[in-house]
Amino acid sequence: MNAFDIVKTVRLTEKGTRQAEKFNQYTVVADRLATKTQIRQAVQELFKVKVLSVNTLTRKGKTKAFRGIRGRQQDVKKAIVRLAEGDKIDVTTRI
Repeated sequence: MNAFDIVKTVRLTEKGTRQAEKFNQYTVVADRLATKTQIRQAVQELFKVKVLSVNTLTRKGKTKAFRGIRGRQQDVKKAIVRLAEGDKIDVTTRI
């Protein structure tokens, strides 16, 4: 897998913005099969930053109904990436 396969997008939420300002942490949506080491290397390669730590969690997919047809959303792996002092991820650029 290359870096673009591992890191899907940077999640931009109100809570994530506060984390970025206060703790220099960013939330990244990652491939479900990616490990913490692979996520660390992918973020460092894509954004040219130094990653100090990676915490991951998997949000289980929900069962939803759309126009009367029941379906299930996919599981999503999120990674909270803490960067070194002075490093930033520009969230306005898309990957």
